[in-house]
Amino acid sequence: MKQKKLSWLIASLFTMPLACTEAMAQSQPAAEAVQQVTVSGIRSSVRNALAVKEASNSMVEVIASEDIGKLPDTTIAESLARLPGLSSGLDRGNASQIVARGLGPRFIGATLNGRELASSEPARAVRFEQFPSESLSGATVYKTQSAELVEGGVATTIDLQTVQPLKYSGRQATLRADALYYPISKDVPGADKTAPRVGGVYIDQFNDRTVGVALAFSYQDQPSVQKNIKHWGFNEDHSGDLNGDGKVDKSPWGFEDGVKRGNDKRSSVLGKVEFKASPDAFITADAYYSQAKIREPGLSHWSGDVGNWDGWQKGNYSNVDIRNGYVVGASVKDVGLTTNDTLWTQDMDTLALGLNGKFNAGAWKLEGDLSSSRSGRDSQWRDLRQFSKNNGTISWAFTGNERQDYSFGQDTGNPAAFGAATLYVDTDGHLNDKLTALHLNASRDLDAGPLKRIKMGARATDREKSYGQTTWNLSPSGTIADSDYERVVVKGFAPYIALKDFMGTTTKVFGASAFDPTGRVKTQNDLLSGWKVTERSTSLYGQGELEGENYRGNVGLRVVRTRQTGEGMQSLNGAAPTAVSEGSSYTEFLPSLNLIFGLDEKQERQVRFSLARAMSRAPLDEMRGSRNLNVDSNPAQPLTGSAGNPGLKPMMANQVDLAYQWYFEKGSLLSAGLFYKQISGYIGITGDTTTINGRSAVITRSVNGEGGNVRGLELIYQQSFANGFGISSNYSYTASDIKENFPAGHPFPIEGLMRHNGGATVWYERDGYEARLSANYHSAFVRNPTWSAGQLIENEAETFVSMNLAKQLTPQLQLRFGIENLTNQKVVYTSANNPYQQEVTEFGRRYNLGLTYKF
Repeated sequence: MKQKKLSWLIASLFTMPLACTEAMAQSQPAAEAVQQVTVSGIRSSVRNALAVKEASNSMVEVIASEDIGKLPDTTIAESLARLPGLSSGLDRGNASQIVARGLGPRFIGATLNGRELASSEPARAVRFEQFPSESLSGATVYKTQSAELVEGGVATTIDLQTVQPLKYSGRQATLRADALYYPISKDVPGADKTAPRVGGVYIDQFNDRTVGVALAFSYQDQPSVQKNIKHWGFNEDHSGDLNGDGKVDKSPWGFEDGVKRGNDKRSSVLGKVEFKASPDAFITADAYYSQAKIREPGLSHWSGDVGNWDGWQKGNYSNVDIRNGYVVGASVKDVGLTTNDTLWTQDMDTLALGLNGKFNAGAWKLEGDLSSSRSGRDSQWRDLRQFSKNNGTISWAFTGNERQDYSFGQDTGNPAAFGAATLYVDTDGHLNDKLTALHLNASRDLDAGPLKRIKMGARATDREKSYGQTTWNLSPSGTIADSDYERVVVKGFAPYIALKDFMGTTTKVFGASAFDPTGRVKTQNDLLSGWKVTERSTSLYGQGELEGENYRGNVGLRVVRTRQTGEGMQSLNGAAPTAVSEGSSYTEFLPSLNLIFGLDEKQERQVRFSLARAMSRAPLDEMRGSRNLNVDSNPAQPLTGSAGNPGLKPMMANQVDLAYQWYFEKGSLLSAGLFYKQISGYIGITGDTTTINGRSAVITRSVNGEGGNVRGLELIYQQSFANGFGISSNYSYTASDIKENFPAGHPFPIEGLMRHNGGATVWYERDGYEARLSANYHSAFVRNPTWSAGQLIENEAETFVSMNLAKQLTPQLQLRFGIENLTNQKVVYTSANNPYQQEVTEFGRRYNLGLTYKF
């Protein structure tokens, strides 16, 4: 109920603009008589962003830095998630992958300085939290298409921009240092409560301002702390009748609780050189590198053996609570328990290199851009697993709405209650992505009626992405003494046992090479899980810039040709896997039209219209060649099994946008817009009837389906007042008739669809004081938070509130204080469209206290 009230509150903000404007007009003479307001900080950021938005021929949202090194958030992901029509899923409590206009990360294009990026995710999605504020001057979110824009974002394309040193006047440098505090760590013994964050940027110009350099760095040691309780789902078709009414009562498979108490260390560095070789030549070279090292010790309990398979446990059940056919509460005796002491390690890095040259050749402007990016991820899950020596009685009440009450009926914090340990390494995985691109452009001004400029260009890319894994488990060569453990008591959870020295004890008992995959034999599943996908693409475009008495815009066509190959391993009836490879190709035509009509001389009132065809390529991991097939000896029977699909085509959209925008004052905007996307070829996992090696087959894999439409409304109200206050607010409503293929009988809506999404930020800036209070809300949406394609859940409605305060102590020194997730919003996943099957995670609040010094 609170979530619904907040969504209506955000929507109601759009009744305010006319009243506020009228009130400001009446008070304007008094305001002018008081003093002249210096435009800087937040106010400058808002004005700069709206100026770019107003001048663009596309429909865009813009983030502009207040000052060098002073984007308002720690990473660009947090800033993006507050823009109209955008939101984000969380990873370790941080905004990460973006959701836009009712569409998930598969429909989001991402570029850095206009260049497509390699990704450490299995698909194509970029993790935006890898970009700290020090390295960026802003971002542009393209909601409509134009021919010159790199293809790939049906929902939106997000271009991140690094600083341009020759646009600054003189030498500038900023250093930022923060101390972070995580209150949730008080509940989790061994978790870090505080951590540092530092960053800085240096900009300078040389040789009569013909050479500019920029250097930026950041480092953050963030505690990765969480508390989590997860329901494993229900025995839907092989349970038994527990209350004697003759109906099957669907009992749960089990439950899992857990805590993490690790660290997420992130660092980045940016280097950029600009060289104005002559009035007709401008060359830029830049390099960006980011690295993340995650070390997450974890503790968990697994309680199974309550599935009541074919009714065999009926006599052990008591105090049964059955709702809508599901057993949501009961006590079950004679149940086992597993304790897990784990360590998750994950190393990610991204390197992006670029060389750009812009030249004047008579009336022509020529541009060449060569770029290369790579990204990698090495991960390993280490699990010291022990089973209880004696069974006990588990009692639970998982009734939905975040209620998760349970008890195990035994002392889970006593190492003597558990048997010998087994070490599982599941899995040691390695992902690599490499992308190179060459982009050539040419443009010139014309005077041919409404056609004022023409642009044309070509782009070629070569991408290769691969994944491999190894899985193993080890029995101990010695005994782990009870004294090697400690009892860990976490508020609200049953006690845990944990090794005092995880690495020291495990290497002593399981061997020095216990975590080394070298020389280990891959399992059948390991071989079938490996894959490689190559993708080569070329594109050509032509675009005309239009301008008339009361209108401007562009019209163009982009043509894309792509060849792709998916490799992997194939197993027939469990036989040893053999290599398999398949490929496909396609050509797509992407026309686009953008028009802006000015309704007054100053063009403060605008009507914007866009018509385009857009594409988003298939997720790379779903294009793998791997397949596991069952072969019936009767040739009339089809093959069955599961597989990737190297023949996947891109998801296409015919889309139209219409918006009214009123820039009624500096830093102020009132906007209402509608959009409609007719999507074809939507990719979902289903049973696909196809032919393999000349034989009929029914394979579970990703296929291009029929699709449907996504449609929505976006409202924006921003205003900067003369008294130092300002407001930025937005509300979006999105609907779609596209359904996923899961769960059967009651499928989820399309991944990423948020019916209601919006936020409001109230800010103040005056006399060296700055303050922000932001609240962002989204209704429930479907997402895939795991690596495995098709593992869909519903992320319940959330409201995130943040507060930031700052005081300029001297012209150079600023003191800052902030609180993220002020209301301690939990993340709740609901699986299988079943309100009783929930996973609840608490990340807690985050405080920061910091200083920024500008030299």
